[in-house]
Amino acid sequence: MTVPDWVWLVTIAGFALVIVADLLLVDSRPHVFGVKEATRWVIIYIAAAVAFGIGMIFWQGPQYAGEFFAGYLTEYSLSVDNLFVFVVLMGSFAVPAELQHRVLLIGVVLALILRTILILLGAAVIAQFLWVFFIFGGFLIWTAWKVWRSGDDDGPPRENKLVAFVERHVPSTTEWHGSKLTTKIDGKRVITPMLLVVVAIGSTDLLFALDSIPAVFGLTQEAYIVFTVNAFALMGLRQLYFLLHGLLDKLIYLNKGLALILLFIGVKLILEAAHSVFEIPVPTISAFTSLAFIVIVLTVTAVTSIIAVNRNPELAGSLVDQTGSQAAGADDARREEDQS
Repeated sequence: MTVPDWVWLVTIAGFALVIVADLLLVDSRPHVFGVKEATRWVIIYIAAAVAFGIGMIFWQGPQYAGEFFAGYLTEYSLSVDNLFVFVVLMGSFAVPAELQHRVLLIGVVLALILRTILILLGAAVIAQFLWVFFIFGGFLIWTAWKVWRSGDDDGPPRENKLVAFVERHVPSTTEWHGSKLTTKIDGKRVITPMLLVVVAIGSTDLLFALDSIPAVFGLTQEAYIVFTVNAFALMGLRQLYFLLHGLLDKLIYLNKGLALILLFIGVKLILEAAHSVFEIPVPTISAFTSLAFIVIVLTVTAVTSIIAVNRNPELAGSLVDQTGSQAAGADDARREEDQS
């Protein structure tokens, strides 16, 4: 797949334009996102991704279009797992409801920049060393095992070390000052919780990307597809946060479905590496087979989760309630540290 430099520039400019339009049109007046508004924007972003994938059919052919759709579904489903952590982060920093969209927007921009660096590095490594697929494949299989075993007893996410470092070494305040990243108190410039939570979301997403980017590279070796997949998934993730906030607890089998997808892609990577590096006549898995597998697993995961929770509502977690108690504890801790 050959992608001219001007196509890269137009694509990046297009996503930048979407971000600017979002700031000017959607986020110009901070407000609480309702379910209807969130649903509308989720549909718009998904439709944009589908339109891009259809355009890929005419531009590069059905093979690469299939890789895009498989990668998009994988990245989007793995991104849903991020939302659990985002909910906890929003609560721990006591982010006002009307500012949550802006926090996510800035955090997503930071995450997209960091992910782009990872994608370019990954593409350069793969171009030179195909055997790295063995490492990626083994890593994804190990990650699948970890995700499968993850459950309700995992507890809250550990403290973000980057945020903790910033709080210790940079003057900060626990009080919110609208969407300002910094402010002046008694003539002294300090950072606000807005900056801290943005850093927390961006850096946390980067940790998740260490799993998801190799997974997408397992479905396609084209850096352009990996980039667009990540961009579309991240842009739609913000509205999905508001839409699924109250439904996350019901996806009780999400970790099982994601584990199966990661295991499948890990095995696919190892088979392709064995075929390419050692020229072993092993079966390969097509993009359409990958796409079908991902769709089936996600569908079964969602349906079985909903059926199980409807039969026994106690199976649903209490993420929102946990978030509230974690928020209170974290906020008290910050205030005590601020006063000391």
